[in-house]
Amino acid sequence: MPKSKRDRPVTLSKTKKKGREHKEAIVNAIRQAVEDYSSIYVFKFENMRNLKFKEFREKMKSTSRFFLGSNKVMQVSLGRSAADEMRPGIYKVSKLLRGDAGLCFTNLAKEEVERLFNEYEDYDFGRTGSIATEKVELKEGPLDQFSHEMEPFLRKQGMPVRLNKGVVELVADYVVCEEGKPLSPEAARILRLLGIKMATFRLHLICRWSPSDFELYIDAPGDSDVESS
Repeated sequence: MPKSKRDRPVTLSKTKKKGREHKEAIVNAIRQAVEDYSSIYVFKFENMRNLKFKEFREKMKSTSRFFLGSNKVMQVSLGRSAADEMRPGIYKVSKLLRGDAGLCFTNLAKEEVERLFNEYEDYDFGRTGSIATEKVELKEGPLDQFSHEMEPFLRKQGMPVRLNKGVVELVADYVVCEEGKPLSPEAARILRLLGIKMATFRLHLICRWSPSDFELYIDAPGDSDVESS
């Protein structure tokens, strides 16, 4: 029987990567946005959730445009110093693109942008490595929230469980996670099963730039240098 073409292995190292053309397209799009919108904001994100961010972006679609990705590419687009900046003072924006940051170009009034960003937050399940916001401990005894089919899965997560007359039962107290410590893969799975959400997706405004104004919202390392430049 001939081999199915579907079974052919694919070497991931040979897949096409985003190259120079992609970066140039982003640079051109950002530079065009500088011309099209009246103000620019740098924002940082906490516990990013792509679907939730897409929903937030859709709310502002008619008046704004967002960019996330390589900070270096965004910096180059705006200019990394006073010598190569696109507009006077815009390099200050570039210097604040560090870590989990993005750009928002908008024609909305300052007060409206601040309201939208400050009011938005969404709760979700914590992922592996995120910090637990509370201690979760399960006490010895029956776990009525789980069906008997879940017993093998729970045991694989390290929980000391057994079936007792068709009921999943903890044979000893079990600490799922400790407050302030990173979640293990097993803890993240168990918390999801328990319906306990520990991650809050938030967006924090860092600065605002317009042709006539530059404003810092929160302090960050190096911000004093930007303000005094």
